[in-house]
Amino acid sequence: MKIKAVLLDLDDTLWPVRPLLLHAEAALYEWMQVHVPSVAAAYSIEALRARRQGLIASDPRFRYDLWALRHTVLSQVFVEHGEVAAKADSAMAVFAHARNQVSLYADVEPGLTQLARHVQLGTISNGFADLRAIGLARHFQVSLAAHQFGCAKPDARIFHAACAALALAPAEVLYVGDDLLLDVEGAQRAGLPAAWMNRSGIVSQERAHPQIRPELECRDLYDLLQLF
Repeated sequence: MKIKAVLLDLDDTLWPVRPLLLHAEAALYEWMQVHVPSVAAAYSIEALRARRQGLIASDPRFRYDLWALRHTVLSQVFVEHGEVAAKADSAMAVFAHARNQVSLYADVEPGLTQLARHVQLGTISNGFADLRAIGLARHFQVSLAAHQFGCAKPDARIFHAACAALALAPAEVLYVGDDLLLDVEGAQRAGLPAAWMNRSGIVSQERAHPQIRPELECRDLYDLLQLF
């Protein structure tokens, strides 16, 4: 492969996301107990998750705009319990602050620095992490987030937009992500070669979707350097 740029997923590719989301939801709930106690008394963290899940089908936007989904649910439950909807802005600020307190995998900072010596770098994410707040934005020439762009992976449009921003053809851009369906298959269908970030070390015989064949499998960002 003649690769001129590498696009990366964020959650579970550059940092583990499950503990991060649990931390952010706990921080939000603590804020609710102080500032909207009637809502906290009526809704557990799990009940709020269920409410979000039930709302997804009501608006196509909620399938890619997870910020809007969370904000809408908070606005609704606040009003239902006698609070002003505008408090949802403050609640989301608390959630976002905690959501950006990521614990990077050890290879990320040095790996990005080394990769940048060879290729342009960018990101595509279905989440709404803030790379500036996290401190990684300086590494990337382009960063697209589904909630801002208007569609999410595996839609080919978001892959093509990132390639266009780099002024490169899809075949010249490697996409790297942990999700075989959204990242690997999505990128390949859009014409990009794809690398599967397999940090957990799942063996090929045990992984889901064995029909999906990435051009490269890697355990960390250092593995990508073998291409250059």
